[in-house]
Amino acid sequence: MLFEVNRQNFRDTRTANQPAGKLTDGQIRLAVERFAFTTNNITYAVAGDMLDYWGFFPTEAPWGRIPAIGLGTVVESAHPGITAGGRYFGFYPMGTELVIDARPHGDGFRDIGPHRANHAATYTDFRDISEDQSFRADQADEYLLLWGMFMTSFLVDDHLADNNFHGAARTLVTSASSKTSISLAQCLALREDHRCVGVTSGRNRSFVEQLGLYDEVLTYDEIDQLDPAVCSGLVDMAGSASIRSAVHTHFGEDLAFSLTVGATHWEEGGDTGRLPGPKPEFFFAPGQRAKRVDDWGAAELDSRIDRAFRSLVDQSSNWLTVEHRVGPDGIEATYRDLLEGSADPASGFVCSMNEGDIS
Repeated sequence: MLFEVNRQNFRDTRTANQPAGKLTDGQIRLAVERFAFTTNNITYAVAGDMLDYWGFFPTEAPWGRIPAIGLGTVVESAHPGITAGGRYFGFYPMGTELVIDARPHGDGFRDIGPHRANHAATYTDFRDISEDQSFRADQADEYLLLWGMFMTSFLVDDHLADNNFHGAARTLVTSASSKTSISLAQCLALREDHRCVGVTSGRNRSFVEQLGLYDEVLTYDEIDQLDPAVCSGLVDMAGSASIRSAVHTHFGEDLAFSLTVGATHWEEGGDTGRLPGPKPEFFFAPGQRAKRVDDWGAAELDSRIDRAFRSLVDQSSNWLTVEHRVGPDGIEATYRDLLEGSADPASGFVCSMNEGDIS
């Protein structure tokens, strides 16, 4: 079974059957154990055509399969270099199984299907968790919920610091209650002489304030209370045209940068026309990762990421509550909560298409 979304109407969904089929030479079959379901997955849908997220697991139009960070086990292999039994971290469809054209790579393998040819290695690699120093069995759910978003946030922070924040003294982070924003706030909190302002809804303000990660917390209708003379930058996790316009209009030419990362307010997107200040740019995390691999080498980059990630996971128990949801109904309910923005920001949803206990 597979959870699918109508690409023309995100509120239209279905659970489709998934024929098993026989493996051809070089293919492997993975049973999907569990996956994280967060607002990041909604962003994948919103940016699905622009960044080809729909191309990860293609199906017939108008349906699409949202990719999710998960764990799976090789249950059948027609590849001589890959044996059944291993447990792997990577991108999976929200379903019961995945068949890929595989090639061994590093501590795992890579999906080399023709539909994946233009995708960054970050999205095509599957890692053997027994060889992953960042993975701890007792924190498997936290790993799934936070790793992908933390990776993005680490690279956003690194990109900004690498460019001296374009001269900005503070960074505004919208959708401050989202896990990607929380990850970024933790990274920015370590930057001396740089302030981080969390911008959120009135409903989530108390939660964001209690995190203790932001130097200041404001609601969206309070943006105009910030001193526009202080050179500032914007990391936009909300993707709302009206919020982005409010920030650009308030700061004008004193807005040093404007990075779009997420789309938690997916229905409020749209063309704002020419805005004062810098042109908004979409942040592409694999590009910054490739730069740092060239600068530092993959081993050094992974070491830095691992140290920072472990700190986030260790502190996540202060604000994160893991909630398991299973079966088609559980996945559908989670999707609705995230799509409509009604989910508790403290909740982290880990799902499985298979009915049963995934604790």
